[in-house]
Amino acid sequence: MSIPILKQGPLLIVSLQAAATDAELLELKDKLAAKVGRERSRGVIIDLTVIDVLDSFATRTLRGIAQTTKLRGAETVVVGLQPDVAIAMVQLGLTLDGITTALDLEEGLEWLTRRARNESVGHGV
Repeated sequence: MSIPILKQGPLLIVSLQAAATDAELLELKDKLAAKVGRERSRGVIIDLTVIDVLDSFATRTLRGIAQTTKLRGAETVVVGLQPDVAIAMVQLGLTLDGITTALDLEEGLEWLTRRARNESVGHGV
């Protein structure tokens, strides 16, 4: 099953509705890299609210997605990490270093909006 990518203005929103397979995560990385450029997206939100386990492959792939989209011109925010997932990640030494995280979709949208506003002011746009 393919993971849907929704477009909301200059943002792309991915909401994982179930634990994704390794193949689905790799497909998502490729699709997002292409779609960020095609849609000229400035931000990507990955919502993990319903995910109750993140293994090392999923964590590495999320870091890879964030790095890839950044190279394509978009910031990535991971939202909705459940407390048990965060605790397990810390215990296993899994990190999302370099990726902005937020409590929920609303907070992620606010962060990206603020970021875009600050970039516009800084570049005289």
